[in-house]
Amino acid sequence: MLGDYRIEGRGAADIAASIERGVGDGALPPGHALPPLRALAGTLGVNPNTVAAAYRTLRERGVVETAGRRGTRVRARPASTPREAIQVAAPEGGRDIAKGNPDPALLPSLGPALAEAADRYARRPTLYGERAVSPELAALARAGFDGDGVPAGPVAVTSGALDAVERVLTAHLRPGDTVAVEDPGWGSLLDLVPALGLRVLPVAVDDDGPVPGAVARALERGARALVVTARAQNPTGAVVGPERAAALREVLAAHPATVLIEDDHGHAIVDQPLHPLCGVTSRWALVRSVAKAYGPDLRLAVLTGDAVTLDRVEGRQRLGSGWVSRLLQDAVAHLWREGAVDPAAVARAYGDRRTVLLDALAARGVRAHGRSGMNVWVPVPDESAAVAGLLRGGWAVAPGARFRVATPPAVRLTVSGLDRAALTSLAAAVATAVHPGEHRRYG
Repeated sequence: MLGDYRIEGRGAADIAASIERGVGDGALPPGHALPPLRALAGTLGVNPNTVAAAYRTLRERGVVETAGRRGTRVRARPASTPREAIQVAAPEGGRDIAKGNPDPALLPSLGPALAEAADRYARRPTLYGERAVSPELAALARAGFDGDGVPAGPVAVTSGALDAVERVLTAHLRPGDTVAVEDPGWGSLLDLVPALGLRVLPVAVDDDGPVPGAVARALERGARALVVTARAQNPTGAVVGPERAAALREVLAAHPATVLIEDDHGHAIVDQPLHPLCGVTSRWALVRSVAKAYGPDLRLAVLTGDAVTLDRVEGRQRLGSGWVSRLLQDAVAHLWREGAVDPAAVARAYGDRRTVLLDALAARGVRAHGRSGMNVWVPVPDESAAVAGLLRGGWAVAPGARFRVATPPAVRLTVSGLDRAALTSLAAAVATAVHPGEHRRYG
């Protein structure tokens, strides 16, 4: 079962370290089965509980996963190898559209907001023992939630959307539990779930978001949590509209114990209305990051949810980071209060670029998706060939493997910062990479 590799150790930490070394050295490759608990315990002369503790540690680190009757196996992608590592460098003189960043030209100046926050701090510094959430930011966030029909609930602040998702998952789930996630979906989330010792259960996505039948099957198979992107889904641009929201609420109503997390990271960069699902299940949270509309380096997200979930999130936060800098909170409150971003204008800017690219791709016989946000998802017959072909054409794009679990190959194109001429050139390069024998036809 283990070939020539010999697991060693007498304590749980030593056994876990020995297995992790084997994984890192390649002696225990992805998918490799580890010995049953009692078999390894007998070989090492230790109590089976010691081996169980070692395996549990490895699950929590994202090194191995428990696969039911198939036992414990090395993960296909250990948590130490994030999906973002699957990328290519832009060729000299080429364009890099792989990182998924917003267009800096559409981000507001932070100078006035930070200056006001610093002036407020000079008058009254934030010290230990004060409230974790700025009252002004909480009021503005709650007003925004209310305006979008999000159920009433307290407001918390975290260091970005992924931090919020992690805190909600760990507030309710334990290693070995299953989380239903969109496929294709956010690569960082696909890394986070197994890194927490949880199991990923992929759910198919179309242009309207998660497919209800796929969600129902995932929940029937025991998924304890579901993560849904409301708008500007990364990487496909999907939007959960009113009909799809109604169908998903019906599915969730049959599984009221599900922990529902809605990621509304597209807030303030999309013009489609929010159709929240939250409130159908007893445990829920809706998260809004300021990264895409106001700047990734602000590292701030607001979330609301049921009282139990928010209480657990804030309680654990107090034992760790304590709070998110009130300087940043005050700066974001200033940006919101002063209307530093015009969501309609930003949505129109990204929408115009997506439309140009989608139309140019369609004219060249290339099928693509991108209803909202800043990304376009292009299914391809051969992902590696498409990425390599685009590199030759001067474009570095995001390989679909960063976002896929079981869905077919594709590439993600980010339209930020591209003008009409560049978008048309990109479409021609994609067509050449996807249909290499027909490039002259599209000249």
